[in-house]
Amino acid sequence: MDAEQIKANWNKVKGDIKKQWGKLTDDDLAEAEGHRDYLIGKIQERYGIAKDEARRQLDEFEKKL
Repeated sequence: MDAEQIKANWNKVKGDIKKQWGKLTDDDLAEAEGHRDYLIGKIQERYGIAKDEARRQLDEFEKKL
């Protein structure tokens, strides 16, 4: 699923995101609302990882969708 499909199916996808990254809050997901860069930043912040690692994890997640 690509970024545009994720935006279009945000309500369904955010449940899957919450399962993958449980430290993300409902507010984080509401703010992200399908915006990839914001989501990468929040994953980076909540998990204390580098931006490149957060991007890699999100890329892998998107491939599984």
